Amino acid sequence: MARTFDNPLKAKLAKGEPALGMSVRLSRTPDIARIAKSTGHDFLFIDIQHSIFNAETLSNMAQTAVEIGIAPVVRVRSIDDPDVSLLLDNCVTGIVYPDIANAAEAQKAVDTCKFAPLGKRSVTGGYPMFDFAAVPLSEAIPQMNAATLVVVMVETVEGLENVEDIAAVKGVDVIHVGTNDLLVNMGIPGKFDDPRIIEAQERVNAACAANGIVAGCGGNRSVERQANAIRKGARFLTTQTDIGFLSSAARAWIDGLKEALA
Repeated sequence: MARTFDNPLKAKLAKGEPALGMSVRLSRTPDIARIAKSTGHDFLFIDIQHSIFNAETLSNMAQTAVEIGIAPVVRVRSIDDPDVSLLLDNCVTGIVYPDIANAAEAQKAVDTCKFAPLGKRSVTGGYPMFDFAAVPLSEAIPQMNAATLVVVMVETVEGLENVEDIAAVKGVDVIHVGTNDLLVNMGIPGKFDDPRIIEAQERVNAACAANGIVAGCGGNRSVERQANAIRKGARFLTTQTDIGFLSSAARAWIDGLKEALA
């Protein structure tokens, strides 16, 4: 009997629980999925918008992640990224679209990621998530539609002004606030505690709640601010990049060693 396919990240979010993702920019092997699991993360947020990965590397990472219960999510380059279907056909379980400004772009995201009747994604056969078994499309398509997470990012004032319309697009699962880019677009870079960015996150939270979808918070690299975001309703959060984790641990070790020798 062919295996079934689901997404533990979507299941956790459906329960109303917060989900934590490790942003991946440095790692190039599937081992990062195991590190994410052992450190309590729920998903990988693989960032191909700002880092260079080839498709085979992404597929290898995604296949390992799926097998150990970590959701492989990829932030693509733009709403026009041509590789979305290729990634989803090869075990990636979520797509993050940067800089979505309006409902039309959000609808394009859904059309690309979902099979009919929800979208316009092309079908093939022998999907790796089913161990290449010949699962009838009548069975495979509903499972893959249900497993695929569609995340759209609000990173500009224009996107924020249209967030209620974006949240109403059927098939969008998460609206993720790109805090750093939104702050820059607001003209207040780095002002993470400014009332305007706090109000922006709250507006996204409210729009998501009104439409039964999930609010996300990204780029907010502070444990305290992330905890506050969760308390106020955000449930899809990126904790830190693999670069940040490695650098901070290495620096703490060297500083501790120097202090011990002083």
